[in-house]
Amino acid sequence: MGDGPAIEAVGVTKTFGGTRALRGVDLTVTRGDFLSIFGPNGAGKSTLLGILSTLVRPTSGTVRVEGWDVREEAHRVRGRIGVISHQTLIYDDLTAWENLCFYGRMYGLSDLQGRVERALTQVGLAPRGHDRAGGFSRGMKQRLSIARSTLHDPSVLLLDEPFTGLDPSASDMLSGLLRTLKEGGRTVVMITHDIAHGLDLADRVALLVQGRWAYQGAAKDLNAAQLKATYERHAQAV
Repeated sequence: MGDGPAIEAVGVTKTFGGTRALRGVDLTVTRGDFLSIFGPNGAGKSTLLGILSTLVRPTSGTVRVEGWDVREEAHRVRGRIGVISHQTLIYDDLTAWENLCFYGRMYGLSDLQGRVERALTQVGLAPRGHDRAGGFSRGMKQRLSIARSTLHDPSVLLLDEPFTGLDPSASDMLSGLLRTLKEGGRTVVMITHDIAHGLDLADRVALLVQGRWAYQGAAKDLNAAQLKATYERHAQAV
């Protein structure tokens, strides 16, 4: 929608009871950029992603995704985003094909068969399309989760700890898939504790500590050791 940023947040706060999860967060993500967000547990990362995905309402501040307000136009935002997390939201009793058809019908997608075929091919699961997901490895389920989240061709992907529970081989495969999605022009915001993969994929990196940005910068300006040192310095200062 328009030529503005893919994501724009101004003065976002979120309070749960007496706990302040976010304390005046500003965020701008340019279209096609990949932002990796790091931070200790309890920093407010998942809360921020929840707000961007319309699942959590901010206490104050404004958030727009592809120009749409996440409060007032949540249904439009949901049509433009894909959400991927360590919880794959895959039904074990259904085949890969049936899982994608189920979600495709929820979105009311046309050409569902073609979309499912393309999605399975993109994540390398076409040969296993008619196998039950319950027999898939953790890495295969995460690939199917990516297919599910991109079935409706979203322009923005929101990832919450997608590398959790993956072995090194599966992590590398996931990185390759995410890089392909990025090269396709999608905007990506990823929360992760995996410094190596998070830095390698990102255009920009950010560190959230106690609901505030402690660091933001270009990924090319840091190596993994420098990012880890920056993370530890700010996390230990809490």
